[in-house]
Amino acid sequence: MKEITKQWIKKAEEDYIVTSREIELDKPVCSAICFHSQQAVEKYIKAVLQENEIYFPKTHDLENLMDLCKEYIPELEQLADGLLWLTSYAVEVRYPGITARKKEAIKSYEIAKKVRDMVRRHLGVD
Repeated sequence: MKEITKQWIKKAEEDYIVTSREIELDKPVCSAICFHSQQAVEKYIKAVLQENEIYFPKTHDLENLMDLCKEYIPELEQLADGLLWLTSYAVEVRYPGITARKKEAIKSYEIAKKVRDMVRRHLGVD
């Protein structure tokens, strides 16, 4: 695996760890879980693209990134609706006026976990 791919995976894992820890708390910060889930998914997909030398724009649009990546991980398409939904947590949830609830936090965490498993399996990461 390329060094830059490893760096993308490391950054994705950091976001995933935040979501994993936070989701277990009695009073989790749901907006943070949604944001870091989105960030983890974005970085996992970018790791696959980087490894395969596929140019990707500077974007948070998970549907767009999935389209670039589905040649390598076709099962990502099963998550298309979830990725489209999760994209909204890249920016808006960080500002006043939008707050995520526990149900949304759980959904975002589950999507991140599925993408993580797919990408790690594809890249042969233990």
